[in-house]
Amino acid sequence: MKKLTYLPVLFFVAIGFAQETNQTAYKKRVLETAEVDFLTSYYTQQGDNASVTGGIGTEKLSDFTPTIVISIPLNADDVLTIDAGISTYTSASSSNLNPFDISGASRGGDDDDDDDDDDHGGNNAGNVIGSPWVASSGASRQDTWGNLNIDYSHSSDDRNTVWNADVSLATEYDYFSLGFGGGLVKQFNEKNTTLGISTKIYLDQWMPKYPTELDSYVEVNGNLNQGFFEGITILDQNGDASTNWRPVSGFGLIDNKSRNSYSLSFSFSQILNKNSQFSLFFDLVQQKGWLANPMQRVYFADVNNYYIGNAESIDNYTSLSNRDVFQLADDIERLPNTRFKVPIGIRFHYYLNEILSLRTYYRYYFDDWGIRSNTASVELPIKVSQKFTLYPSYRYYNQTAADYFAPFEENLSTSAYYTSDYDLSEFSANQFGFGISYTDIFSNAHVWKFGLKSIDLKYNNYKRNSGLKANIISAGFKFVME
Repeated sequence: MKKLTYLPVLFFVAIGFAQETNQTAYKKRVLETAEVDFLTSYYTQQGDNASVTGGIGTEKLSDFTPTIVISIPLNADDVLTIDAGISTYTSASSSNLNPFDISGASRGGDDDDDDDDDDHGGNNAGNVIGSPWVASSGASRQDTWGNLNIDYSHSSDDRNTVWNADVSLATEYDYFSLGFGGGLVKQFNEKNTTLGISTKIYLDQWMPKYPTELDSYVEVNGNLNQGFFEGITILDQNGDASTNWRPVSGFGLIDNKSRNSYSLSFSFSQILNKNSQFSLFFDLVQQKGWLANPMQRVYFADVNNYYIGNAESIDNYTSLSNRDVFQLADDIERLPNTRFKVPIGIRFHYYLNEILSLRTYYRYYFDDWGIRSNTASVELPIKVSQKFTLYPSYRYYNQTAADYFAPFEENLSTSAYYTSDYDLSEFSANQFGFGISYTDIFSNAHVWKFGLKSIDLKYNNYKRNSGLKANIISAGFKFVME
C-alpha cells in the first residue's frame, strides 16, 4: 500500500444556491451549465525513518496526481459529479520490500553506481547485498493508484435541502477499495444556519505484499537452504555465518485481508453577521479488519540480529554510510483489528475589508490507540485586484504516539501489538504555504466550448521535527461550458 507521510487531496464540487425571485414562475437551476476542473499536484519528501525498513532508512518519495472533476446539471435540481484521478509515485522506502541486490556490484552514494568492485568482505556467499539507505530497483519501487468517485445530488425547490449519494472505487497493486455513502444538508433562518449529516462506508481488501525474507521463509517452510535462501549466507551480529535466524515465534501471513471503515459526520454552520461565519464539525469513525501494513518490518530489542550482505558494515548498520548490508526482519507490523477515531473541529471566517479576509481552523483528534492531536491553521486571502487573490497560509500539527509505537529495535517480542511507523509516533509539524488565484467571472478565455473560469496555484513546504521534509505544488483549472 502506498506510503505517504503527506499526500494533498484536491476535490471541487460546485453547487450554487441562488436568491429566490419569483418561485412560482421561475426556478433558478442549481448549476447553470457543466463545469470541468483539471487538478494536479506534485509531492516530494525526504526523511530517515522508513517504516518498510523498521523505522530507519530512506523515505525519499515523489508523487504526481492528475485529477479531473466533471459536474453535470441533469435538470434544474439535480447534479451529477464524476471525479476521476490517478496517483503515480516512486518510493525508495516501498522499493525495499525486496532490498536485496544479487548483482554483486558495490553501492556508493548514487543508487545507480556502476563500480565493479565485487569484494564485499565477510562471508557474503552469492554477493547478495542490501541497505535501508539505498533504494532497490524492485517492482514495489513504483506504482499507480487509481480512483473514481460518482456523486449524485438533489436540491429541493426552495434550495433549503440538499441530499446526495455517492459511490467510489480505488485500487493499487496491493489494495482495493469500494466505498459508498450519502448525506443531507438543511438550511434554516433565511439560509443563515446550516446543518449537515453524512455517512461513508469503505469495504477494502488487501492484496498483501510482504518483506522478501519473511515471504520466502513461509514459502520454503523455514528451510534456509531452499528458495530465496539457497546459496546465501546469513550473518549474525558478529558477522559470522549462522543458520539460527527465524521470524518471531508463531509467525504467519495474514488471514483476514479485509479492512472496513464506517464514518458518521455532523456539521453546523452559522452566519453571525455580514462579515463573519463559523462552523463546527465532528466525525465518528470505526475501522475493523487488518489495520496494520504487511509491508512494514519490525525489529525487536529482545531478539538476536541477523543480516545479509557485507559483514564489515554490520556495526555501521544505522548510519547513512551503510550501503551493503541489510538486517532480516523479526516480524511485520501488528496492530489491533479495531480502531475508533473522533475528530472535532471549528472554522471561523472573517471578512475584514474588500482586500483582506481571515480564515482560521482548529481540530482536535483522539482515538483508542492512544493518539491525541491538534491541528491549527490560518489563511489570509488578499484580493490584489478584481481577478487576482493571494493566499499566504500556515498550519501547525502535533500528536502523541500510539500505544504500540517504538523506534527501530525498541519493540518487544512479548507484546501483542507493535509498530515502528513514524506516522504513529510523537511529532510536531509546521507547514507554510502560498497560493495565487485568478478568477474571470465572464470566462473570456476559451478552450473549445469551455470558458476558463479560474486558475489556482499553490505551494506548501512541510517539516516534521523528526526530520521528514516535503514540498507540495498544486494547481487547479476550472472551466464552464458555454
